[in-house]
Amino acid sequence: MTKLKDSQSTFIGLKEFREKLPDYIKTIEKGSSYIVIKRSKPVFRISPVENDDEMWETVIDFTQIRRGGVNIDEILKRL
Repeated sequence: MTKLKDSQSTFIGLKEFREKLPDYIKTIEKGSSYIVIKRSKPVFRISPVENDDEMWETVIDFTQIRRGGVNIDEILKRL
C-alpha cells in the first residue's frame, strides 16, 4: 500500500495496519497520526492521546498488588 500524507496524517490501508499493528503503535506513541482507509475510503483516524494528567485518574493499580496484575475472576468472586 502506498502511504500518502495530508498535512498531519499518513494514509494507510486497514490490512497493513492490522498486520503491522505493533509497529504502528510504536510510531503513534512517538507522535505520528494515521488515517486508515478501507476500499479507498477513510474509516478512522488514529493518533496519540494528549498527555493530560487531569484527563486520566488511576483508581487502582493491580500490578502493585501482585506482579502481572490480578485475575479478573478473583476480583469478581469477592464482589
